[in-house]
Amino acid sequence: MYDEKFMKMAIEEARRCALEDEVPVGAVVVKGGEVIASSGNFKERENNAVCHAEVVALSRAAKKTGNWWLEGCEMYVTLEPCAMCAGAMVNSRIDALYFGAFDDKSGACGSKVNLLEKGLFNHDIEVSGGHLAEECAALLADFFKAKRKQGVKL
Repeated sequence: MYDEKFMKMAIEEARRCALEDEVPVGAVVVKGGEVIASSGNFKERENNAVCHAEVVALSRAAKKTGNWWLEGCEMYVTLEPCAMCAGAMVNSRIDALYFGAFDDKSGACGSKVNLLEKGLFNHDIEVSGGHLAEECAALLADFFKAKRKQGVKL
């Protein structure tokens, strides 16, 4: 069940990303009402396209639990996951996904495509988007606006 305090934690992860010159996306994995892992994006710092906040958080959760099967876990993320991250969630068997801002360009949980559509794969994930969406979207908009001011082509 959605709990705003965990989305606020994901937002804090995203804010830390922006300070590290990473696209500000944060993710938190919760089990039994407790955070077991969290992360922001690490693509730039690691020079690795798969280091999205969601994938890193899922990896950390698997390490902490000693099992890649994350049944009973929920993920909170500030931006609608892409296809890679949605696939990682299905493969990790999380129970629920709560995200903030919708991503019309590459969102894979309903905006562009819906890889988490019920019955599509062997595991269904409860999905709910738009949580603290304005705050989550503002973090991204401010980050990219600053990049454009610096003359960075996006």
